[in-house]
Amino acid sequence: MNEAPFDPKVAEIVLRSIDQDELTDLASRLVRIPTVNPPGDVREAAELCARFLDRAGFAIEFDAAEPMKPNLIARYGSGAPPVLLWNSHLDVVPVGEETAWTVPPFAGLVRDGKLYGRGSCDIKGGVAAQLAAAAAIARSGIDLRGTLIVTEVADEEVGGQLGAKRIAERDDLRPDYVLVAEPTANRICIGERGGVGIRVTVFGRTAHGALPWEGANAIEGMARVITAFQHELWPRLAARRHPYFAPASATISLIQGGVKTNVVPDRCSIYIDRRLIPGEQPEEAVAEVREVAQRALEEVPGLRVVVEAAPEWPGRPAILQPEDSPLVRTMTAVNAYLGLDTTLTGFSMGTDGRFFAARGCPTLIYGPGDPRLAHQPDEWVSLDELVDCARAYALAAVALLTRP
Repeated sequence: MNEAPFDPKVAEIVLRSIDQDELTDLASRLVRIPTVNPPGDVREAAELCARFLDRAGFAIEFDAAEPMKPNLIARYGSGAPPVLLWNSHLDVVPVGEETAWTVPPFAGLVRDGKLYGRGSCDIKGGVAAQLAAAAAIARSGIDLRGTLIVTEVADEEVGGQLGAKRIAERDDLRPDYVLVAEPTANRICIGERGGVGIRVTVFGRTAHGALPWEGANAIEGMARVITAFQHELWPRLAARRHPYFAPASATISLIQGGVKTNVVPDRCSIYIDRRLIPGEQPEEAVAEVREVAQRALEEVPGLRVVVEAAPEWPGRPAILQPEDSPLVRTMTAVNAYLGLDTTLTGFSMGTDGRFFAARGCPTLIYGPGDPRLAHQPDEWVSLDELVDCARAYALAAVALLTRP
């Protein structure tokens, strides 16, 4: 593919149609809508996006499994292939301890070239960039030989079952290319790590707290298991690397145990968030945890351990696009045209892109913002990155949906 897989004159017409002030205002208005998940009510935000795209000339549809979680589907173009689908999510994580913030989390404050607030980086800035790019395509009056679909969905922060998964499984929306907005600092992420939730439960035997030798303490047994993970498994995972991703990893994110203050506990369980790099499989990750946990307790009488995949997150492998795929080559050329980073990389967190990739749709992750700021107090996104992201999305549509 040539360095610029589009007519530069057409590209400049579209780029001039991006209204930077409108983009900033739109992103700020989205941040001011508290779409915290749970409960995940995105109705007001979805309506704001729908009104914006409706005015730009898009055909609007809502798809919802629950009333407070509508998914916006907006179409523009010929209705024929090729189909380019842009996806992002409207829900955000909770604020956490508000005293840790130095700015109001839902004020949509713009200061010193940055937009602050919960969701600014993850990923309402990206939503606004997609909307501004979509409007620019429509306003420019260019003739699309294909179809642009913009989907702004609910439910991503709790697994995406009611959001992108529903969209990806619709046979009438099978796209040829998918771009998912998540905070990548406008770098081209050609895949994402996989993951699996793992529950480890140690079973013991209750006894009176004054007679601990009569029981088998499940919490103390779990301490042995956790120590074994720290000494054996965690270093093993850290040594597994891939050129596009952070290393394989695991973290203990939940723990439960105990019966009563004066009772020897007969049960203790932990939840492990295990992240997978290409080449790892969920079932193998579970088996590896099981082997270490069982060995840690094999010489402790009265205790046994059960390790299984968590029903709510049974696991998925990492996804990775070929470096020479048409979509990768297109986005590389787009970033080169805009003077942005063309180095290919991977996304260490999970995204809605996995649902489209599972259906065989070529999928990349691309959006404004530093991923390290996601879910943090004083979350922010650079206004310059918002503009660059909108320009990149617009050029991707020009490259893939018009004739050079």
